[in-house]
Amino acid sequence: MKNRQKHEPFARIVGRGAGNNPGGRFGVRVAEAVDDGWGLDVGPVLRTELHHEKARKIISRNASPDLNFDRSINPYRGCEHGCIYCFARPSHAFLDLSPGLDFETKLSVKPDAARLLAKELSVPSYQVAPLAIGTNTDPYQPVELEQQVMRACLEVLSDFNHPVLITTKGALIERDLDILADLSERGLASVGISVTTLDAKLARKMEPRVPSPARRLKTIERLSAVGVPVRVCASPMIPGLTDHELEAILAAGRDHGAVAASWVMLRLPFEVSKLFQDWLAREAPGQAAKVMARVREAHGGKDYDASWHKRMRGEGLYAQMMAQRYRVAVKRLGLSDSLPELRCDLFDVPVRIGDQLSLF
Repeated sequence: MKNRQKHEPFARIVGRGAGNNPGGRFGVRVAEAVDDGWGLDVGPVLRTELHHEKARKIISRNASPDLNFDRSINPYRGCEHGCIYCFARPSHAFLDLSPGLDFETKLSVKPDAARLLAKELSVPSYQVAPLAIGTNTDPYQPVELEQQVMRACLEVLSDFNHPVLITTKGALIERDLDILADLSERGLASVGISVTTLDAKLARKMEPRVPSPARRLKTIERLSAVGVPVRVCASPMIPGLTDHELEAILAAGRDHGAVAASWVMLRLPFEVSKLFQDWLAREAPGQAAKVMARVREAHGGKDYDASWHKRMRGEGLYAQMMAQRYRVAVKRLGLSDSLPELRCDLFDVPVRIGDQLSLF
């Protein structure tokens, strides 16, 4: 049975980024929203559901030439932050859940993540390299406040002297300043803080449960104050909507202590394209046509091109202009294009109770 999805009767769901719940590309269920005639502009408040997932492994591997890491972990599936542009939304389709509201409200947590991480790092054949966290869904989304899975994973990485790269929008990372400062002192940690726009009103519409731009800049400041190397991530840059802020975002990050920078072009894979266009029609109708025209210009006439070396930065004159603006701004601001390399030579499997001690 094929998925069908009509427009929902509500123009906005309180505290959520997506305005509807379209079926995923692998699903077999039919979901049809029906207008009951009330004509409400604001929908009901949707509560977050959190399910426990029994994972068998926690470290994921990739061989992407577009990424500077080959392994990562994701303590959560789905993300309560609700960023309408999130490229990770389609991953919910593998669970037969919607990349729309389900992605923001039906989350799963891997409570055994730290135990599994320690187990995998203890395998004699394991070869150390920086481990990335926050590359798919945010490890410091609101549910982490109670679950504390990310903190437990950091404690494991600290015990093993293992390098870690973290990317987040969440100010909750400040809870773990003690561990991150200690890791950074050993050359084992760096953090990227994503800032999409400095416009608080726009951010609230695009990223309904993310800390405000000013709050994220304060997080950069507090991480830097305890010696954590921080990169300000101007990502994603949305053509025709936030792209004019590129230099201002980089400057604000630098002024709050960031030592490096990066940028990524808006990516609209699979279901994200329709969700984002629905959002544009609702929240920025006057700019919708301009935004999508530039998005397609940067992706060879398509909403998205997943080809290696193109998906993160786009192609064509507009993409080249953005890249040139970035290079000029980084040089002018004295920012690095990359963070210092993390140490891999300190890695060591800690002795546990019951382990046989080495004679040497």
